[in-house]
Amino acid sequence: MKKILSLLLAALMLCGCLALAGCGSSGDGDSSTLILNVYNWGEYISDGSEGSLNTVKAFETCYEETYGQKVKVNYSTFDSNESMYAKLSSGAVSYDVIIPSDYMIARMIEEDMLLPLNFDNIPNYEYIDEEFRGLYYDPENLYSVPYTYGVVGIIYNANVVDEADTGDWDLMWNEKYAGAIVQFDNPRDGFATAQYMLGIDVNSTDPAGWDLALEKLQEQKPLLKSYVMDQIFDMMESGEAAVGAYYAGDYFTMLDNAADNVDLCFYYPPVTNYFVDAMCIPKGCQNQELAEIFINYMLSEEPAIANAEYIYYASPNALVFNNADYQEEMGEEAMEILYPGIENFREKYNLYAFRNLDSDTLNYMNSLWETLKIG
Repeated sequence: MKKILSLLLAALMLCGCLALAGCGSSGDGDSSTLILNVYNWGEYISDGSEGSLNTVKAFETCYEETYGQKVKVNYSTFDSNESMYAKLSSGAVSYDVIIPSDYMIARMIEEDMLLPLNFDNIPNYEYIDEEFRGLYYDPENLYSVPYTYGVVGIIYNANVVDEADTGDWDLMWNEKYAGAIVQFDNPRDGFATAQYMLGIDVNSTDPAGWDLALEKLQEQKPLLKSYVMDQIFDMMESGEAAVGAYYAGDYFTMLDNAADNVDLCFYYPPVTNYFVDAMCIPKGCQNQELAEIFINYMLSEEPAIANAEYIYYASPNALVFNNADYQEEMGEEAMEILYPGIENFREKYNLYAFRNLDSDTLNYMNSLWETLKIG
């Protein structure tokens, strides 16, 4: 499914590296290489494997062709919003572009950790669909540019799991599959699986609701193989685990890489998390204009389609989801899973998406998570 894409010189000149005055050049003929530090989720960009476009390298080429100056992208990854936040808030490192999830963006805006964007440098923002603008985490569209969106579902191995047991969150607590179930290794997603199952608001500030969710997670714990984030890929693909909740886009990556004796399937529980991941520029950025040029490039057609095809996440970019070749390449099943009711995304998102929790609730959630993990 991962399409082999070529990047022709003409496309490079039009793909998003627009010639902006003073955009990273020293202006005195200095040819020293610029540095751009990008921090993204693991497995979350087209990286050149299997004949795909190496988006980072293509940007470096595009920038040099456009501006006559070299740029080097230092690309590193995180496995949860919480680990990303901890690293940035420590002040020990600085990045120029980060790609957190919505609720974490709201928190970082509240804590004055992000820079407002200059959209003059991001003209390709026009291709972001209106359904994904003005959402709660950035209501005035000042700090973020949507990168992907998705819905959390349950992945299972049909060679192990009875289809009659699927359809809701109950599968994650089914004793028949004890020792083959994996759970999110972060408190927000982990608690949400229990909260959605119990009909508890995932954004509640009532400690009693969080206590009930903790009880449900404690009930689940003896059934688990482990708590995971990126480790779920190897475990589900190899058959080491048979049940796990994860992000819809990652299901297709696992499906591509599954062992011959593994038959992976996917479904959405009736109530689940809808989310947006977006590109932002944190305070401490060393070159904001260069960061904005990179964001603009990521919204242009070739890299945007390459990323969407490679990582299998839904794109809020009309250049992607309206592209006939992309739709054909992905196939009907993938389009149905990745883009469920795109025209009504905002409605479901407003009902079920994570919100930024107040500090007291956040601290309470984290303390309960520690109780769960060490208990």
